[in-house]
Amino acid sequence: MTCSRRNFLAGAGAVIFTTGVAGQAVMSRKTLAATMEDGDKRYGMVHDETLCIGCTACTEACREVNKVPEGVSRLEIVRSEPQGEYPNIDYKFTRVSCQHCENAPCVYVCPTGAAFKDPETGIVDVDAFKCVGCGYCLAACPYQVRFFHPETKSADKCDFCRKTNLAEGKQPACVESCPTKALTFGDLNDPQSEVSQLITQKTVYRDKVELGTKPQLYKVPHQKGEIKG
Repeated sequence: MTCSRRNFLAGAGAVIFTTGVAGQAVMSRKTLAATMEDGDKRYGMVHDETLCIGCTACTEACREVNKVPEGVSRLEIVRSEPQGEYPNIDYKFTRVSCQHCENAPCVYVCPTGAAFKDPETGIVDVDAFKCVGCGYCLAACPYQVRFFHPETKSADKCDFCRKTNLAEGKQPACVESCPTKALTFGDLNDPQSEVSQLITQKTVYRDKVELGTKPQLYKVPHQKGEIKG
């Protein structure tokens, strides 16, 4: 049975579960290599916090390329509190956006199939036509990175520029615009890709891996040895 905005039953309900097994945030090279699989592409990204300067060129490029209205954002760079003591003050900048989870709660709870994972790329996306605005996916996302698009009235989020730059054979807008090359994007199923090489060569972590979501956004920690759950 298919469901769209026109035939969605107002009384539909959903039970949202967030479960998973405990996991270690910082991944070893051996563990990361074991996650690479043969078959279709599995796109992922690395945000190197040691290179990020918080300039927000990525957020502006995302907004321009994907026509994201003011008041909402697919991508944010969050600055930490000052670290260290004057005059050696430093800041940590971290990326907040869709994690493109292999085990995506938003996909499981969507009653219409609007939230889906593209089988060819592994990218988690939204079909705006099928979205009825129920908000289940927003509530289910443990990263709280989904929002309602003020114009289409459907759920929206980062899609790695799947329908824009990627469709034109380019890198995501955020990657192309980063002046310090803090962002690396590519196929995690290809052990020779730049992104796969990077996560096997550097210490990286992923947010909330203990939930079992298997996020595809990796981060190089700002401080050596830092662990974040």
